[in-house]
Amino acid sequence: MTKGLKFAIKSVAFDEDYKPSENTRITTNFANLARGESRQENLRNALRMIDNRFNALAHWDNPKGDRYSVELDIISVELNFGAEGNGDAFPLIEILKTNIVDRKTNDRIEGIVGNNFSSYVRDYDFSVVLPEHNKNQAKFSIPESFGDLHGKLFKAFLTSDAYKANFSKLPVICISASSSKTYQRTENQHPVMGIEYKQDDFSSTDQYFAKMGMQVRYFMPPNSVAPLAFYFIGDLLGDYTNLELISTISTMETFQKIYRPEIYNANSAAGAIYQPDLKHQDYSLTRVVYDREERSRLAVEQGKFAEEHFIKPYKSVLDQWSANYAA
Repeated sequence: MTKGLKFAIKSVAFDEDYKPSENTRITTNFANLARGESRQENLRNALRMIDNRFNALAHWDNPKGDRYSVELDIISVELNFGAEGNGDAFPLIEILKTNIVDRKTNDRIEGIVGNNFSSYVRDYDFSVVLPEHNKNQAKFSIPESFGDLHGKLFKAFLTSDAYKANFSKLPVICISASSSKTYQRTENQHPVMGIEYKQDDFSSTDQYFAKMGMQVRYFMPPNSVAPLAFYFIGDLLGDYTNLELISTISTMETFQKIYRPEIYNANSAAGAIYQPDLKHQDYSLTRVVYDREERSRLAVEQGKFAEEHFIKPYKSVLDQWSANYAA
């Protein structure tokens, strides 16, 4: 299935001493927090927010709200062409791995892999392919093959020896709900995930993740103000423990409060019918400095990098591999 492709995994701790590498793939979100005069304070505040949120959700047998802490690793996935792995390595994907430290028992509990999701090929698809396809078009549309290659590469990674050797469960990716869609509250409620929301019309991101083999559910955790989108394979509520799910919620809700405070740090909670709005004015800022404009600009730059260093030079190899790929 993955003949001719070899995946390699590298891991670096995301802590208050984290510094983005100059010569490896950097997830814009993390790198943005870890630069400038406030870098260490940014990281320390973000990690404290994650721990506080985790303990608020994992409140049982936790009277002081300080039983747990979350450790994060940035997982970088490289793709190497050639059966022996002797070809050129390309930084394909970057995700996060959570681990939970129980201070009461001194146990270290494995969390969830996935969480944040960063991909050069996705940047290429959304920042290069999609704008080019819709240039001079009266109505926005998505190419029929949009996301096909990326989806196959992601599925191949999940079935690779590298993934199986490092992770015991399939990934869960958690991102912001789409600001172009409307969500309706349901009667379904989970003790950790909170209130489930649904929407009738999938976004382009939902369709893109579907090609990666992932389905989506939307939940607004207890004391949150907006639903998060959870992408998964299998049974989201059955395949993962409450502590595993809390590690993802606490981590990704914290990042969304920093990245999109208009939605996730709003001063009022989502109603029965909800549409996220990045122009919403009634919200609070966190103590973490974040440059959202740089994030958008780098997505375009990274998309063009993928086109120049991956898509174009390996087009024939990728086309042949993709045509022969069978999930």
